[in-house]
Amino acid sequence: MKENIQFELLEEVETIGLETYSLVVFNDDVNTFDHVINTLQNVCGHSPEQAEQCTILIHYKGKCAVKSGGWDKMAAMRHKICEAGLSAEVLD
Repeated sequence: MKENIQFELLEEVETIGLETYSLVVFNDDVNTFDHVINTLQNVCGHSPEQAEQCTILIHYKGKCAVKSGGWDKMAAMRHKICEAGLSAEVLD
């Protein structure tokens, strides 16, 4: 019985007040695949495979949500991505 109560409380705490935002990177005709892949690895902590898959989606679909999380973290990552010359936005 005690375990069920603790589980229910943890579940409530995890869902209250947590807003998730998406960091979306847009395609352009300027940056190379390698530059986008390296930027996603360095800024977002992507594995080489994950960065490559996101880069392919960016290229063919025009955009890709490359990371999600709290506003402050996504805004900081967006700033670094834009400093690298890519176009990105934080969306809810």
